[in-house]
Amino acid sequence: MAKYDVKDIGLASEGKRRIEWAGNFMPVIALIEQRLTKEQPLKGRRVAACLHVTTETANLMRVLKSAGAEIHLCASNPLSTQDDVAASLVKDYGINVSAICGIDTKGYYRHINAALDIKPEITMDDGADLVNVLHSDRRDLLPQVIGGTEETTTGVIRLRAMAKDKVLQYPIVAVNDSQTKHMFDNRYGTGQSTIDGILRATNFLLAGSTVVIAGYGWCGRGLATRMKGLGADVIITEVDSIKAIEAAMDGFRVMPMSKAAPLGEVFVTLTGDINVLRPEHFTRMKPGAIVCNSGHFNVEIDLVGLAKMSKKRRMARNLVEEFTLPSGKKINVLADGRLINLSAAEGHPAMVMDMSFANQLLSCEFIVQNYKKLAKDVFSLPAKLDYHVATLKLKSMGIAIDKLTAEQKKYLSSWKMGT
Repeated sequence: MAKYDVKDIGLASEGKRRIEWAGNFMPVIALIEQRLTKEQPLKGRRVAACLHVTTETANLMRVLKSAGAEIHLCASNPLSTQDDVAASLVKDYGINVSAICGIDTKGYYRHINAALDIKPEITMDDGADLVNVLHSDRRDLLPQVIGGTEETTTGVIRLRAMAKDKVLQYPIVAVNDSQTKHMFDNRYGTGQSTIDGILRATNFLLAGSTVVIAGYGWCGRGLATRMKGLGADVIITEVDSIKAIEAAMDGFRVMPMSKAAPLGEVFVTLTGDINVLRPEHFTRMKPGAIVCNSGHFNVEIDLVGLAKMSKKRRMARNLVEEFTLPSGKKINVLADGRLINLSAAEGHPAMVMDMSFANQLLSCEFIVQNYKKLAKDVFSLPAKLDYHVATLKLKSMGIAIDKLTAEQKKYLSSWKMGT
């Protein structure tokens, strides 16, 4: 029996049905699974994974096990765990899991340490919390780690900072850098699932509403496009001049948050940075403003500052906390500022996570094959593997594309051939 700490093992049957449903929409990892099951490139390798425990992640774990890996999975967010999925992974798939939705901070880190107790050779992270604990409190385990992967923009930023400071102790593949990850998962996945979470939590009409989006990276772009498609008036706030120009040329109003605060009905942070929404913004917001985060950590919203300036707080409805300011104005925070698309909804659709998790699988295989010659740094997955994922996705969609002729290849590689 697998080692586990889950909410209720009795939820496994429902979790299994949902895992199988998601698997129906993940043809790329199914194609990769056929090869990995036969070749067993991860046989005997111990993998500690700190990811969102969802139906899509369950299929990644299932394929990793088919490739020969021994796994311990923990959650990368206290509110993103789907308890029935966690139960099924243990009971039906024999995978070690430590994850409970709504667990407190102490329990969250207890689960991370449980995953590290497997003495991993490979780490899989979604925000770099696993790597952080490994480098701070569990350094005795570092010598046997051959490499790791990181799924998120936020995590990659943290890991590159570690590499710059020369403290990163093993190579990390930045899965988020792959085009078949950030161009699709971040844009189409976050764009859709963030709206799904907001609507499930609030039942708010977006058409005709003013939505303020902080950050115009791939996630922000995806959300802005879909909000606009639903009829919302979208305002973008940015600190990057180039991204701000891009947002303006895409047809969105761009302004500082201080000017956007009095205009918005809904605010969504997608920056990966701290205190993007602060007390000076809360005081300027309209009564009943809705505030949420779809970056990674809930630090994007200054919840401590909001609590200090409020005279009362209560749960207005499930996942909606109402803060009343001294003036009587109310600010509504969704899901404690945690990832709204996972806390209030089910995260990205399986069809887009299919590509992201294909990159995860190929990254693990790449690490096993190349770790002896990799420096202690953050790397992108080789472009040929990125294109391989794209090719498999097109195949699964029944889409064919052209190929370069020999003449065209020669022309593109030559400097001698003119007009």
